[in-house]
Amino acid sequence: MAGGQADYSSARHSLAPAVKLNAVERVQPQFNHIALHVTDLRKSVAFYRDVIGADIIDDPFRDDRHVWLRIGEHNQLHLITGSQLPEPGNMHFAFSVPSLDKFAVGLVKHAVSYDDGHGYPNRARLRPDGVQQIYFHDPDGYSIEVNEDQY
Repeated sequence: MAGGQADYSSARHSLAPAVKLNAVERVQPQFNHIALHVTDLRKSVAFYRDVIGADIIDDPFRDDRHVWLRIGEHNQLHLITGSQLPEPGNMHFAFSVPSLDKFAVGLVKHAVSYDDGHGYPNRARLRPDGVQQIYFHDPDGYSIEVNEDQY
């Protein structure tokens, strides 16, 4: 560890390239959805619909426990009620937007506080690759990153 930071570069560089087994081509998976167990389905749906801008889509359950939302062109967020105590743990998921400044105005409008991921309120952080990012929490305490990555 150099300067309190773990050095993972040696682990990354020591990984062997993918091996083709029996000449079968590697299939590259595409992200499909994330499912979050939430304590208040109505509150969470309102947050992701109104603050994030996700659209409610049909779901196969058609019950009072599930709501599916579209995020981006092909990605989905599945909200499932029934969580008694949220346990988001040390995880986050991220959205990309064309303008972080415009998105932050929407957060303020909805009274959602954000920071740079290190506890400095109303500030963005600049990643080493030049991408601006901010962090905030949903109603169940899940950490959300929003950035200007243009991949």
